[in-house]
Amino acid sequence: MIIDAHQHFWRYNPVRDTWMDAPIRRDFLPDDLAPVLAANGMDGCVAVQADQSEEETQFLLDLADKYHFVKGVVGWVDLRADNLEERLQHFAQYPKLKGFRHIVQGEADDRFLLREDFCKGVSLLAKYNFTYDILVYPHQLPAVVEFVGMFPGQRFVVDHLAKPDFKKELSHEWAEHMRAIAHHRNVYCKLSGMVTEADWQHWKQEDFDPGIEVVLTAFGSSRVMFGSDWPVCLLAAEYAQVKGILESYIAGFSHSEVGMIMGGNARTFYKL
Repeated sequence: MIIDAHQHFWRYNPVRDTWMDAPIRRDFLPDDLAPVLAANGMDGCVAVQADQSEEETQFLLDLADKYHFVKGVVGWVDLRADNLEERLQHFAQYPKLKGFRHIVQGEADDRFLLREDFCKGVSLLAKYNFTYDILVYPHQLPAVVEFVGMFPGQRFVVDHLAKPDFKKELSHEWAEHMRAIAHHRNVYCKLSGMVTEADWQHWKQEDFDPGIEVVLTAFGSSRVMFGSDWPVCLLAAEYAQVKGILESYIAGFSHSEVGMIMGGNARTFYKL
């Protein structure tokens, strides 16, 4: 089964969605994605939150209930809330809700992940078999190294390679931090979100090869997964182009390795 491990749906709201650039300032829903997945030979996807609200989580769950190809949902819940366990018990009734994400990249505190109240919340996720997606920028990676080491029983995945800047040579610090994170076997990494960290108009396949190499060498073929980041990717590339970047790199890999990267690992991690 070929799975897109990272994409989004939304009904565009100009007040809420100020981060969006012009090409994606519109609704993107399953009926928009379905023909794209079919054209690219995809069997399903994981829908990931874009807004930090429980309404967003329910919105995605309602879509997943209606569309079979939405195999799982990564939602949002306030991991710092006093009533978190009550909310986790509530969401545990939804089989397609696989985990949660917080938009840590938007937090001013580089060590936000290590806050006591946040860590207390994360410590409850494994009890309900929920995953956690780590969305950060490279300067936040030192905290990620500490964070993942605190929860050896929690399934984590780093989104978008932690967003290195593909417009220039990748930093040694980013690579070293990713290797340190990969040392923890409970952590996976999504090969996603690359084109929007490159030159949107003039990116080339070879721009991404060094980053893919670092991640695949560090995590191995059994702990990385393809994600399109559709529709955000449309700022810089069509879906087929995004998929082609990774497919070109792994063209010489074994059939088994390709199968894991393009779907098997997502199925294992998210229990699809």
